[in-house]
Amino acid sequence: MDEKPGVQLKREDLTLPEPAHFHHVGFVVASIQGVGASFAKSLGTHWSGEIIHDPLQGARVTFLRCGGPETAAVELVEPTGEGSPLHKFLSRGGGLHHVCYEVDLLEPELKRGRSSGSLIIRRPLPAVAFGGRRIAWVYTSEKLLVEYLER
Repeated sequence: MDEKPGVQLKREDLTLPEPAHFHHVGFVVASIQGVGASFAKSLGTHWSGEIIHDPLQGARVTFLRCGGPETAAVELVEPTGEGSPLHKFLSRGGGLHHVCYEVDLLEPELKRGRSSGSLIIRRPLPAVAFGGRRIAWVYTSEKLLVEYLER
């Protein structure tokens, strides 16, 4: 890095990426309306009843939380029909589907994933449930589906 003589950079002048942090775990269910309240009760979480439709994902989603919007959540995911990428997973019984991490930028995370043997199964696209912030999907060599959410 080129520095001007006599100019010292301070640590607070450097912008470092925040580390990834756990955002939510997703469960695929046949009907959010049918299981939302009982799921929330069994987990001791709060459910607002809000169900969000995301046509790009072919899904309806809702979030169950123990605290406010800044806390990690349980996401219930319902396929919107037979054309949904989730339909096949649900036909095998549904259940635990993915974990989601929030990251500063998707591209470096995807590059890191590819270098460690992960398969990018869904390139970045905006997600309705997150106010249009981009998400991407990665299948790891350990057979774990990971969703990355850009801050």
